[in-house]
Formats: sequence, C-alpha cells, structure tokens
Amino acid sequence: MKKRLLAERAKYLHSEEIYRAEAEALIEGREPGDVQFDEESGEGDTLAVERERDLALSAQARVAVDQIDAALDRIAAGTYGICVVSGLRIPQERLRAIPWAAERVEYKVGSLQRR
Repeated sequence: MKKRLLAERAKYLHSEEIYRAEAEALIEGREPGDVQFDEESGEGDTLAVERERDLALSAQARVAVDQIDAALDRIAAGTYGICVVSGLRIPQERLRAIPWAAERVEYKVGSLQRR
C-alpha cells in the first residue's frame, strides 16, 4: 500500500505544479485590473475564470497530497487502516478505492448518516 500511496502522491504533486504554472502563465504580462473584451460579444475574457479554476485544482491536489502524507504517517505509526474517529477498522474495499482514507465512510464529513 505504501508504494501505491507514494505513486499517488507523485501524481498529485505533479498535477499541483502544472495547475499552478498554468494559473501563473495566464497572468504573465497582464496588469492588475486588465480586462480584455471580445469584440463580438462585448463580454470579458475567461482568463480570470480559467486562472481561478487552475488555482482551485492546484489546491485540491495539495489537499490530496496532505491526506496521503497523513496516511504515510499512519503506516509508520502502525495505525493505518484504523478510523481516526471511531478506532474501528476501515473496510479494505474503502482502502482499495481511497488508500489515504482516514475514516470509515459513515464518519466521513457530509455522510448521509450524519445528516
């Protein structure tokens, strides 16, 4: 499982870097407040929207890396596969689907059972 976590970590780190670089590339050479308009529609361009999207995707990738790091710490501590909320074992099916899962599905924030 550690190998898989490390591979996933590398993938998410790469994604984070790409999205951040794309966001930075969108603003290179532009002044704050610059808005370019489409001559036909008169609407502002989508650069700001694209930049925000790239920054959000970069942040999501960073969250995944942090969760994977926490799972690697749990492996080192011998607590991997134990729900951090209940102390019960996390089902193997869940760990196969999301190897960095820290809690059982019924304790996951936003779970239907908690509503």
